[in-house]
Amino acid sequence: MASMSPIYVSPGGRLVTVFGGGNVALRKIRHFEGFRIRVVSLKALPEVEEAADEIILCEICPETVKEYVKGSFLAVAATDSKQINAMVRDAAMEAGVLVNSAHGGGDVLIPSVIKRRNYSVCVSSEGRVPAFPPYVVEVLEPFLDESFDSMMDVMVHVRPIVMECIPEQKDRAEALRRILHDEGVWERLRSGDVDSAKSLAEGMVRA
Repeated sequence: MASMSPIYVSPGGRLVTVFGGGNVALRKIRHFEGFRIRVVSLKALPEVEEAADEIILCEICPETVKEYVKGSFLAVAATDSKQINAMVRDAAMEAGVLVNSAHGGGDVLIPSVIKRRNYSVCVSSEGRVPAFPPYVVEVLEPFLDESFDSMMDVMVHVRPIVMECIPEQKDRAEALRRILHDEGVWERLRSGDVDSAKSLAEGMVRA
């Protein structure tokens, strides 16, 4: 398999067409929050119907796949049938539509995600060992505590001051790096004193 590129995509009302209406489809749908979700399936779980913007209740066959892949930003093959998923995958690729398949072989993979208040972390094995990314997430979850979100609060507070006080871009980057690596700032954040951490960071910039 060729190496894949990690990217973030703005939903922007883009259409994701999910083929399948069971638990596999539901897991996929939950990853695409903010996208316009269309589900094509003979039947669908109530949770799938609730999460989707549009439900097309029909048999998933070559004709319906070709019809509903058209105009999609991304097609998702999320049935429990390897053959049907392969049909959806092949039809999407032929139509030039990005596709993710529950049985692999598509050109889009869904990573395991740690979602925090101010940032997110995505982990992928690029489809080689699906059990590995969830394990990495399990290890990282307790390490990435609230202090990391609070550091982002500090960064958001201090960055405009850095932009105002430091003319050269490379010097701005270095100033932010110093704050990120400052143990005094981290100690305040770990104790929950975000305001004090902001004051210390601001003082480091203005010094």
